[in-house]
Order: sequence, then structure tokens, then C-alpha cells
Amino acid sequence: MKNLNWKKLVITLFRVAIGWHFLYEGLSKLMAGNWSATGYLSKATGPFDGFYHWMASSESLMNVIDPLNMAGLILIGLGLFLGLFISLSSISGIILLMLYYFAYPPFGGDIFGSAEGNLFIVNKNLIEALALLVIFLLKEKGYGIYALPFFNRQAKTKEELPNDEQPADIGSSRREALKNLATIPALGIMGWGAFREASQFGVDTLSGATIQVGGADIKDLKGMLPKGKLGEHEISRLVMGGNLIGGWAHSRDLMYVPALFRAYNTEKKIFETLMLGEKAGINAINIGFPTMDTINKYKKMTGSQLKVIVQVAPDNDLKDIYVNINKAVDAGMDIIQVQGNWCDWLVRDKKYDVIDKMLEKIRSHKITAGLGAHTIDSLIETEAQGIIPDYYMKTMHHDQYWSAHPRENRFPFEVDGKKYLDHNRFHDNLFCLFPDRTVEFVNRVKVPVMGFKVLAAGAITPEDGFNWAFQNGADFICVGMFDFQIVNDVNITIDTLNKLKGRTREWYG
Repeated sequence: MKNLNWKKLVITLFRVAIGWHFLYEGLSKLMAGNWSATGYLSKATGPFDGFYHWMASSESLMNVIDPLNMAGLILIGLGLFLGLFISLSSISGIILLMLYYFAYPPFGGDIFGSAEGNLFIVNKNLIEALALLVIFLLKEKGYGIYALPFFNRQAKTKEELPNDEQPADIGSSRREALKNLATIPALGIMGWGAFREASQFGVDTLSGATIQVGGADIKDLKGMLPKGKLGEHEISRLVMGGNLIGGWAHSRDLMYVPALFRAYNTEKKIFETLMLGEKAGINAINIGFPTMDTINKYKKMTGSQLKVIVQVAPDNDLKDIYVNINKAVDAGMDIIQVQGNWCDWLVRDKKYDVIDKMLEKIRSHKITAGLGAHTIDSLIETEAQGIIPDYYMKTMHHDQYWSAHPRENRFPFEVDGKKYLDHNRFHDNLFCLFPDRTVEFVNRVKVPVMGFKVLAAGAITPEDGFNWAFQNGADFICVGMFDFQIVNDVNITIDTLNKLKGRTREWYG
């Protein structure tokens, strides 16, 4: 132990740890087979986002960038771990880390930062770059291959070494050589452990500096998602719903489900879900008013062009029926609609004028104005009053599933009302109370219709629910989706529209 140089040992451990991080990053991406940084670069933010977007936009350029990225990570990692070309590896590592840093600079928030904590200016990429700068500037590089005579032609003679590094004899020189070679078996042991874990659990393609969002699923897309128009906006026929993101769940009597939604859909997961949705061709989302700030943060940080439809309500005592409309306009929402449950309540209470005034207020800002409803009576009665929105958003699903209560026990406006313990009455289990009347209304109106709750909050399969809604007149469907459902739902929408039979209503929008 007396011959062990603790300073060199600490520097070696410091260097090897960083080297292993680089090496594992590179090997995990190489072993993934289909890894690409395209998604990561295409959503870059910050002052240099144009540079990253330019790289991502060129397939031929990405065919060069991806292998260079992987090779750079592997070579830098090997150099640092084994102790070979340490200065070159350190500088190269700093450059690569700063490229990662400025792709998503933590200047007030980081799209992928929530997993690490709340970041501002300093994140792990910057810290690791500074650590490499220390290694580069230090004269002492620790133990490594570089110190062996074969690699170090300027190795010092015994007379040139300081007293604390003088070998006592030939045996001591051999021990010094073994110390410089010790990183090789260490690499073998760590590599074997990583290989075993990868064989058992799969390759970690979400490791660290270059995150891949949804890439394993996107390759399974069947084609382009068809689009239509709401006002001046061209939007995908499949629109993302906001309930799952906002933590609202129509979960019957499963009381834990809303909390489960909120626990799963962290801000990071919401952003990843939106990014994946856009990559899959979904270019619009319909959200509840409280989610507006989250979506705006996502758009600001990613440069997203996602079309946002927001649902608004008057204040509870109806003293300021425009308060949320004004906030939505100020927030730059693309399309604004009167919230479905509020439409039901206002019609139930014969306050048609409030609905009419809210729609006209939205239109006064030259914004497309929609009207939502759960109960078909709401839309029938507002139409009879001469109130016609730019589009309707109506719950559209059949009632051929187990938890639907009997038709003879259904009453208008009960969707947002009392939840009964009687299994033959409403208990958050049915959202299109009268499917036949809904289909009749939809098929005679002359404005676009967006169907929502088309899966009856999880009681109907997408293949069945999507087909029923489009077949019976919906021009768009709004569906709440978790990230792992998006590609399948897009493919089901494409297949449904390609094979659709029995639709008699012309397409609006």
C-alpha cells in the first residue's frame, strides 16, 4: 500500500467513471440497431435550434451524424477508460457534451429535465463537460495505457522521477506497469456485466445524453394520417384528447385511476407523448382549460406547431361569461369551444343566450368557435334557438358494452349529474346516452362534427369505436391516448378510413 499513489488512483477512478458513461451510451445505441438522433434533434430548443433542426431535416446528413455520434461516444469512452489519448478524448468529449447541452439548454426549463429535478443553467451535461476540462488541464492523468513505455516515448528515466514515484526495484516497476494495465480487466468485468443485463432486460436506448423518443414504435406506422379542416385550420382526423394528460378519468367506481393517470403522466411523459403524437401525424389536441399552460410550455420549448383546441366555461355565477375566453385568446389558442358539460347545464337551465354570446365572443376574435355536449338534447335545442357553431363536438359511441345501463333508465343531462349505487342507473359509465338520436342529428347538420368519448372511456375497443363514430358521421374523432397507444391508434384510424363502409353523410371539414 505504501507504493500506491492515492492521487493517481482518485484521478483514475474519476476518469474511468466518465469514460464508462460515454462508452455505455455509445454501445447501447449501437446495440439498439435502429437508433437515430433524428427525433432528439428535430425537437431541439434554444438559441441554436435552427442548426439542430437543419441536421434532423436531412436524411443523408443523419446517415452520417448517427454513426459519428455512436463512434464518438465509444472512442471517447474507450480512451478515457483505458487511459489512451486522454487529452484528445477529453476535448472531444467536451465538444460532444456541449452539443447536447445546447440542443436543450436549461434556460428556465428542460424538456427532459424533470427526471433529474428542476434545472436552470446547470445540468449533468455541463457538469460532465467541466469534469472533462479538469482532466484535460491536470498534468497528472492517473493510471492508464498511456504511461507504458510503448505508448509513452517520453517516459521519464529513474533519475527524472520525483522521490515519491521512484521504483524501488525491477519488481516495483512491474507493479507500476500492472497498475497502468488494470483498467483493461476492469473494462472486461464491467462490459460483461452490462452485456448480461442487456441480454436479460434489453438495451437501454433512453440512456442519458441522446434520448430517443418513441423511435421503436414509429417504424410501425402504416402511412399518413388523413386531415380535414376546422375553420381555417387543417387538422388530423384523429385528435389527441386532453383528459389523460390532465388527470381526468371516467373510471366508473375505480377510485384510484385518476391518481394513477397523474402519477404516470408527469410533465416529462406528457411532453414525450405529445412529441410522439406529432411524429405519428397527429397535429391537434383538444384540452381542458386547466391544461393550457402545460401545452403552451411544451410548444414554447419545442417549437411545436401543434393546433390547440381549448374548452372554456363561464364563471360559476355567470357574472363574467367571457373570462376564460379572454384568457384563451391571450394564450394564443387556435380554436375555442364551449365546454360540453357547461353547454348541457346552460341548456337544462334554459340559458341559451349565454351560449350564443360566448360563441359570438369567440368569433369576434376571428377564432373558430365550437360547441360541445354530452346530451344530444343540448344540441337539438340550441339549433332550434338558431344557435349554430362552427363545429360540434359530441360524445359518439354505441351502448353495446357490459357497463351501459338500460335505455329505459336513461335521462337527458344525467352524464354530469348524480352517480347512483343502483347498477341500473348512471354511474360514470355512459356518455352518449341516446346513440340513435345522436346519429340522426349528426347526419343532418351541415357543419363539421368531432366525436369524442368514442371508446366510452375504455369500454369499447378502438377498432370498434373508431369505425362506429366515422361510419355514423363524425368528421374527426378525439381520443385520449397514453404514449404506448399512439402508434396503434393512428394505424387503426388509417385502416378504418381506408376500409370505411356504410357512411352516408358527406365529409365536412
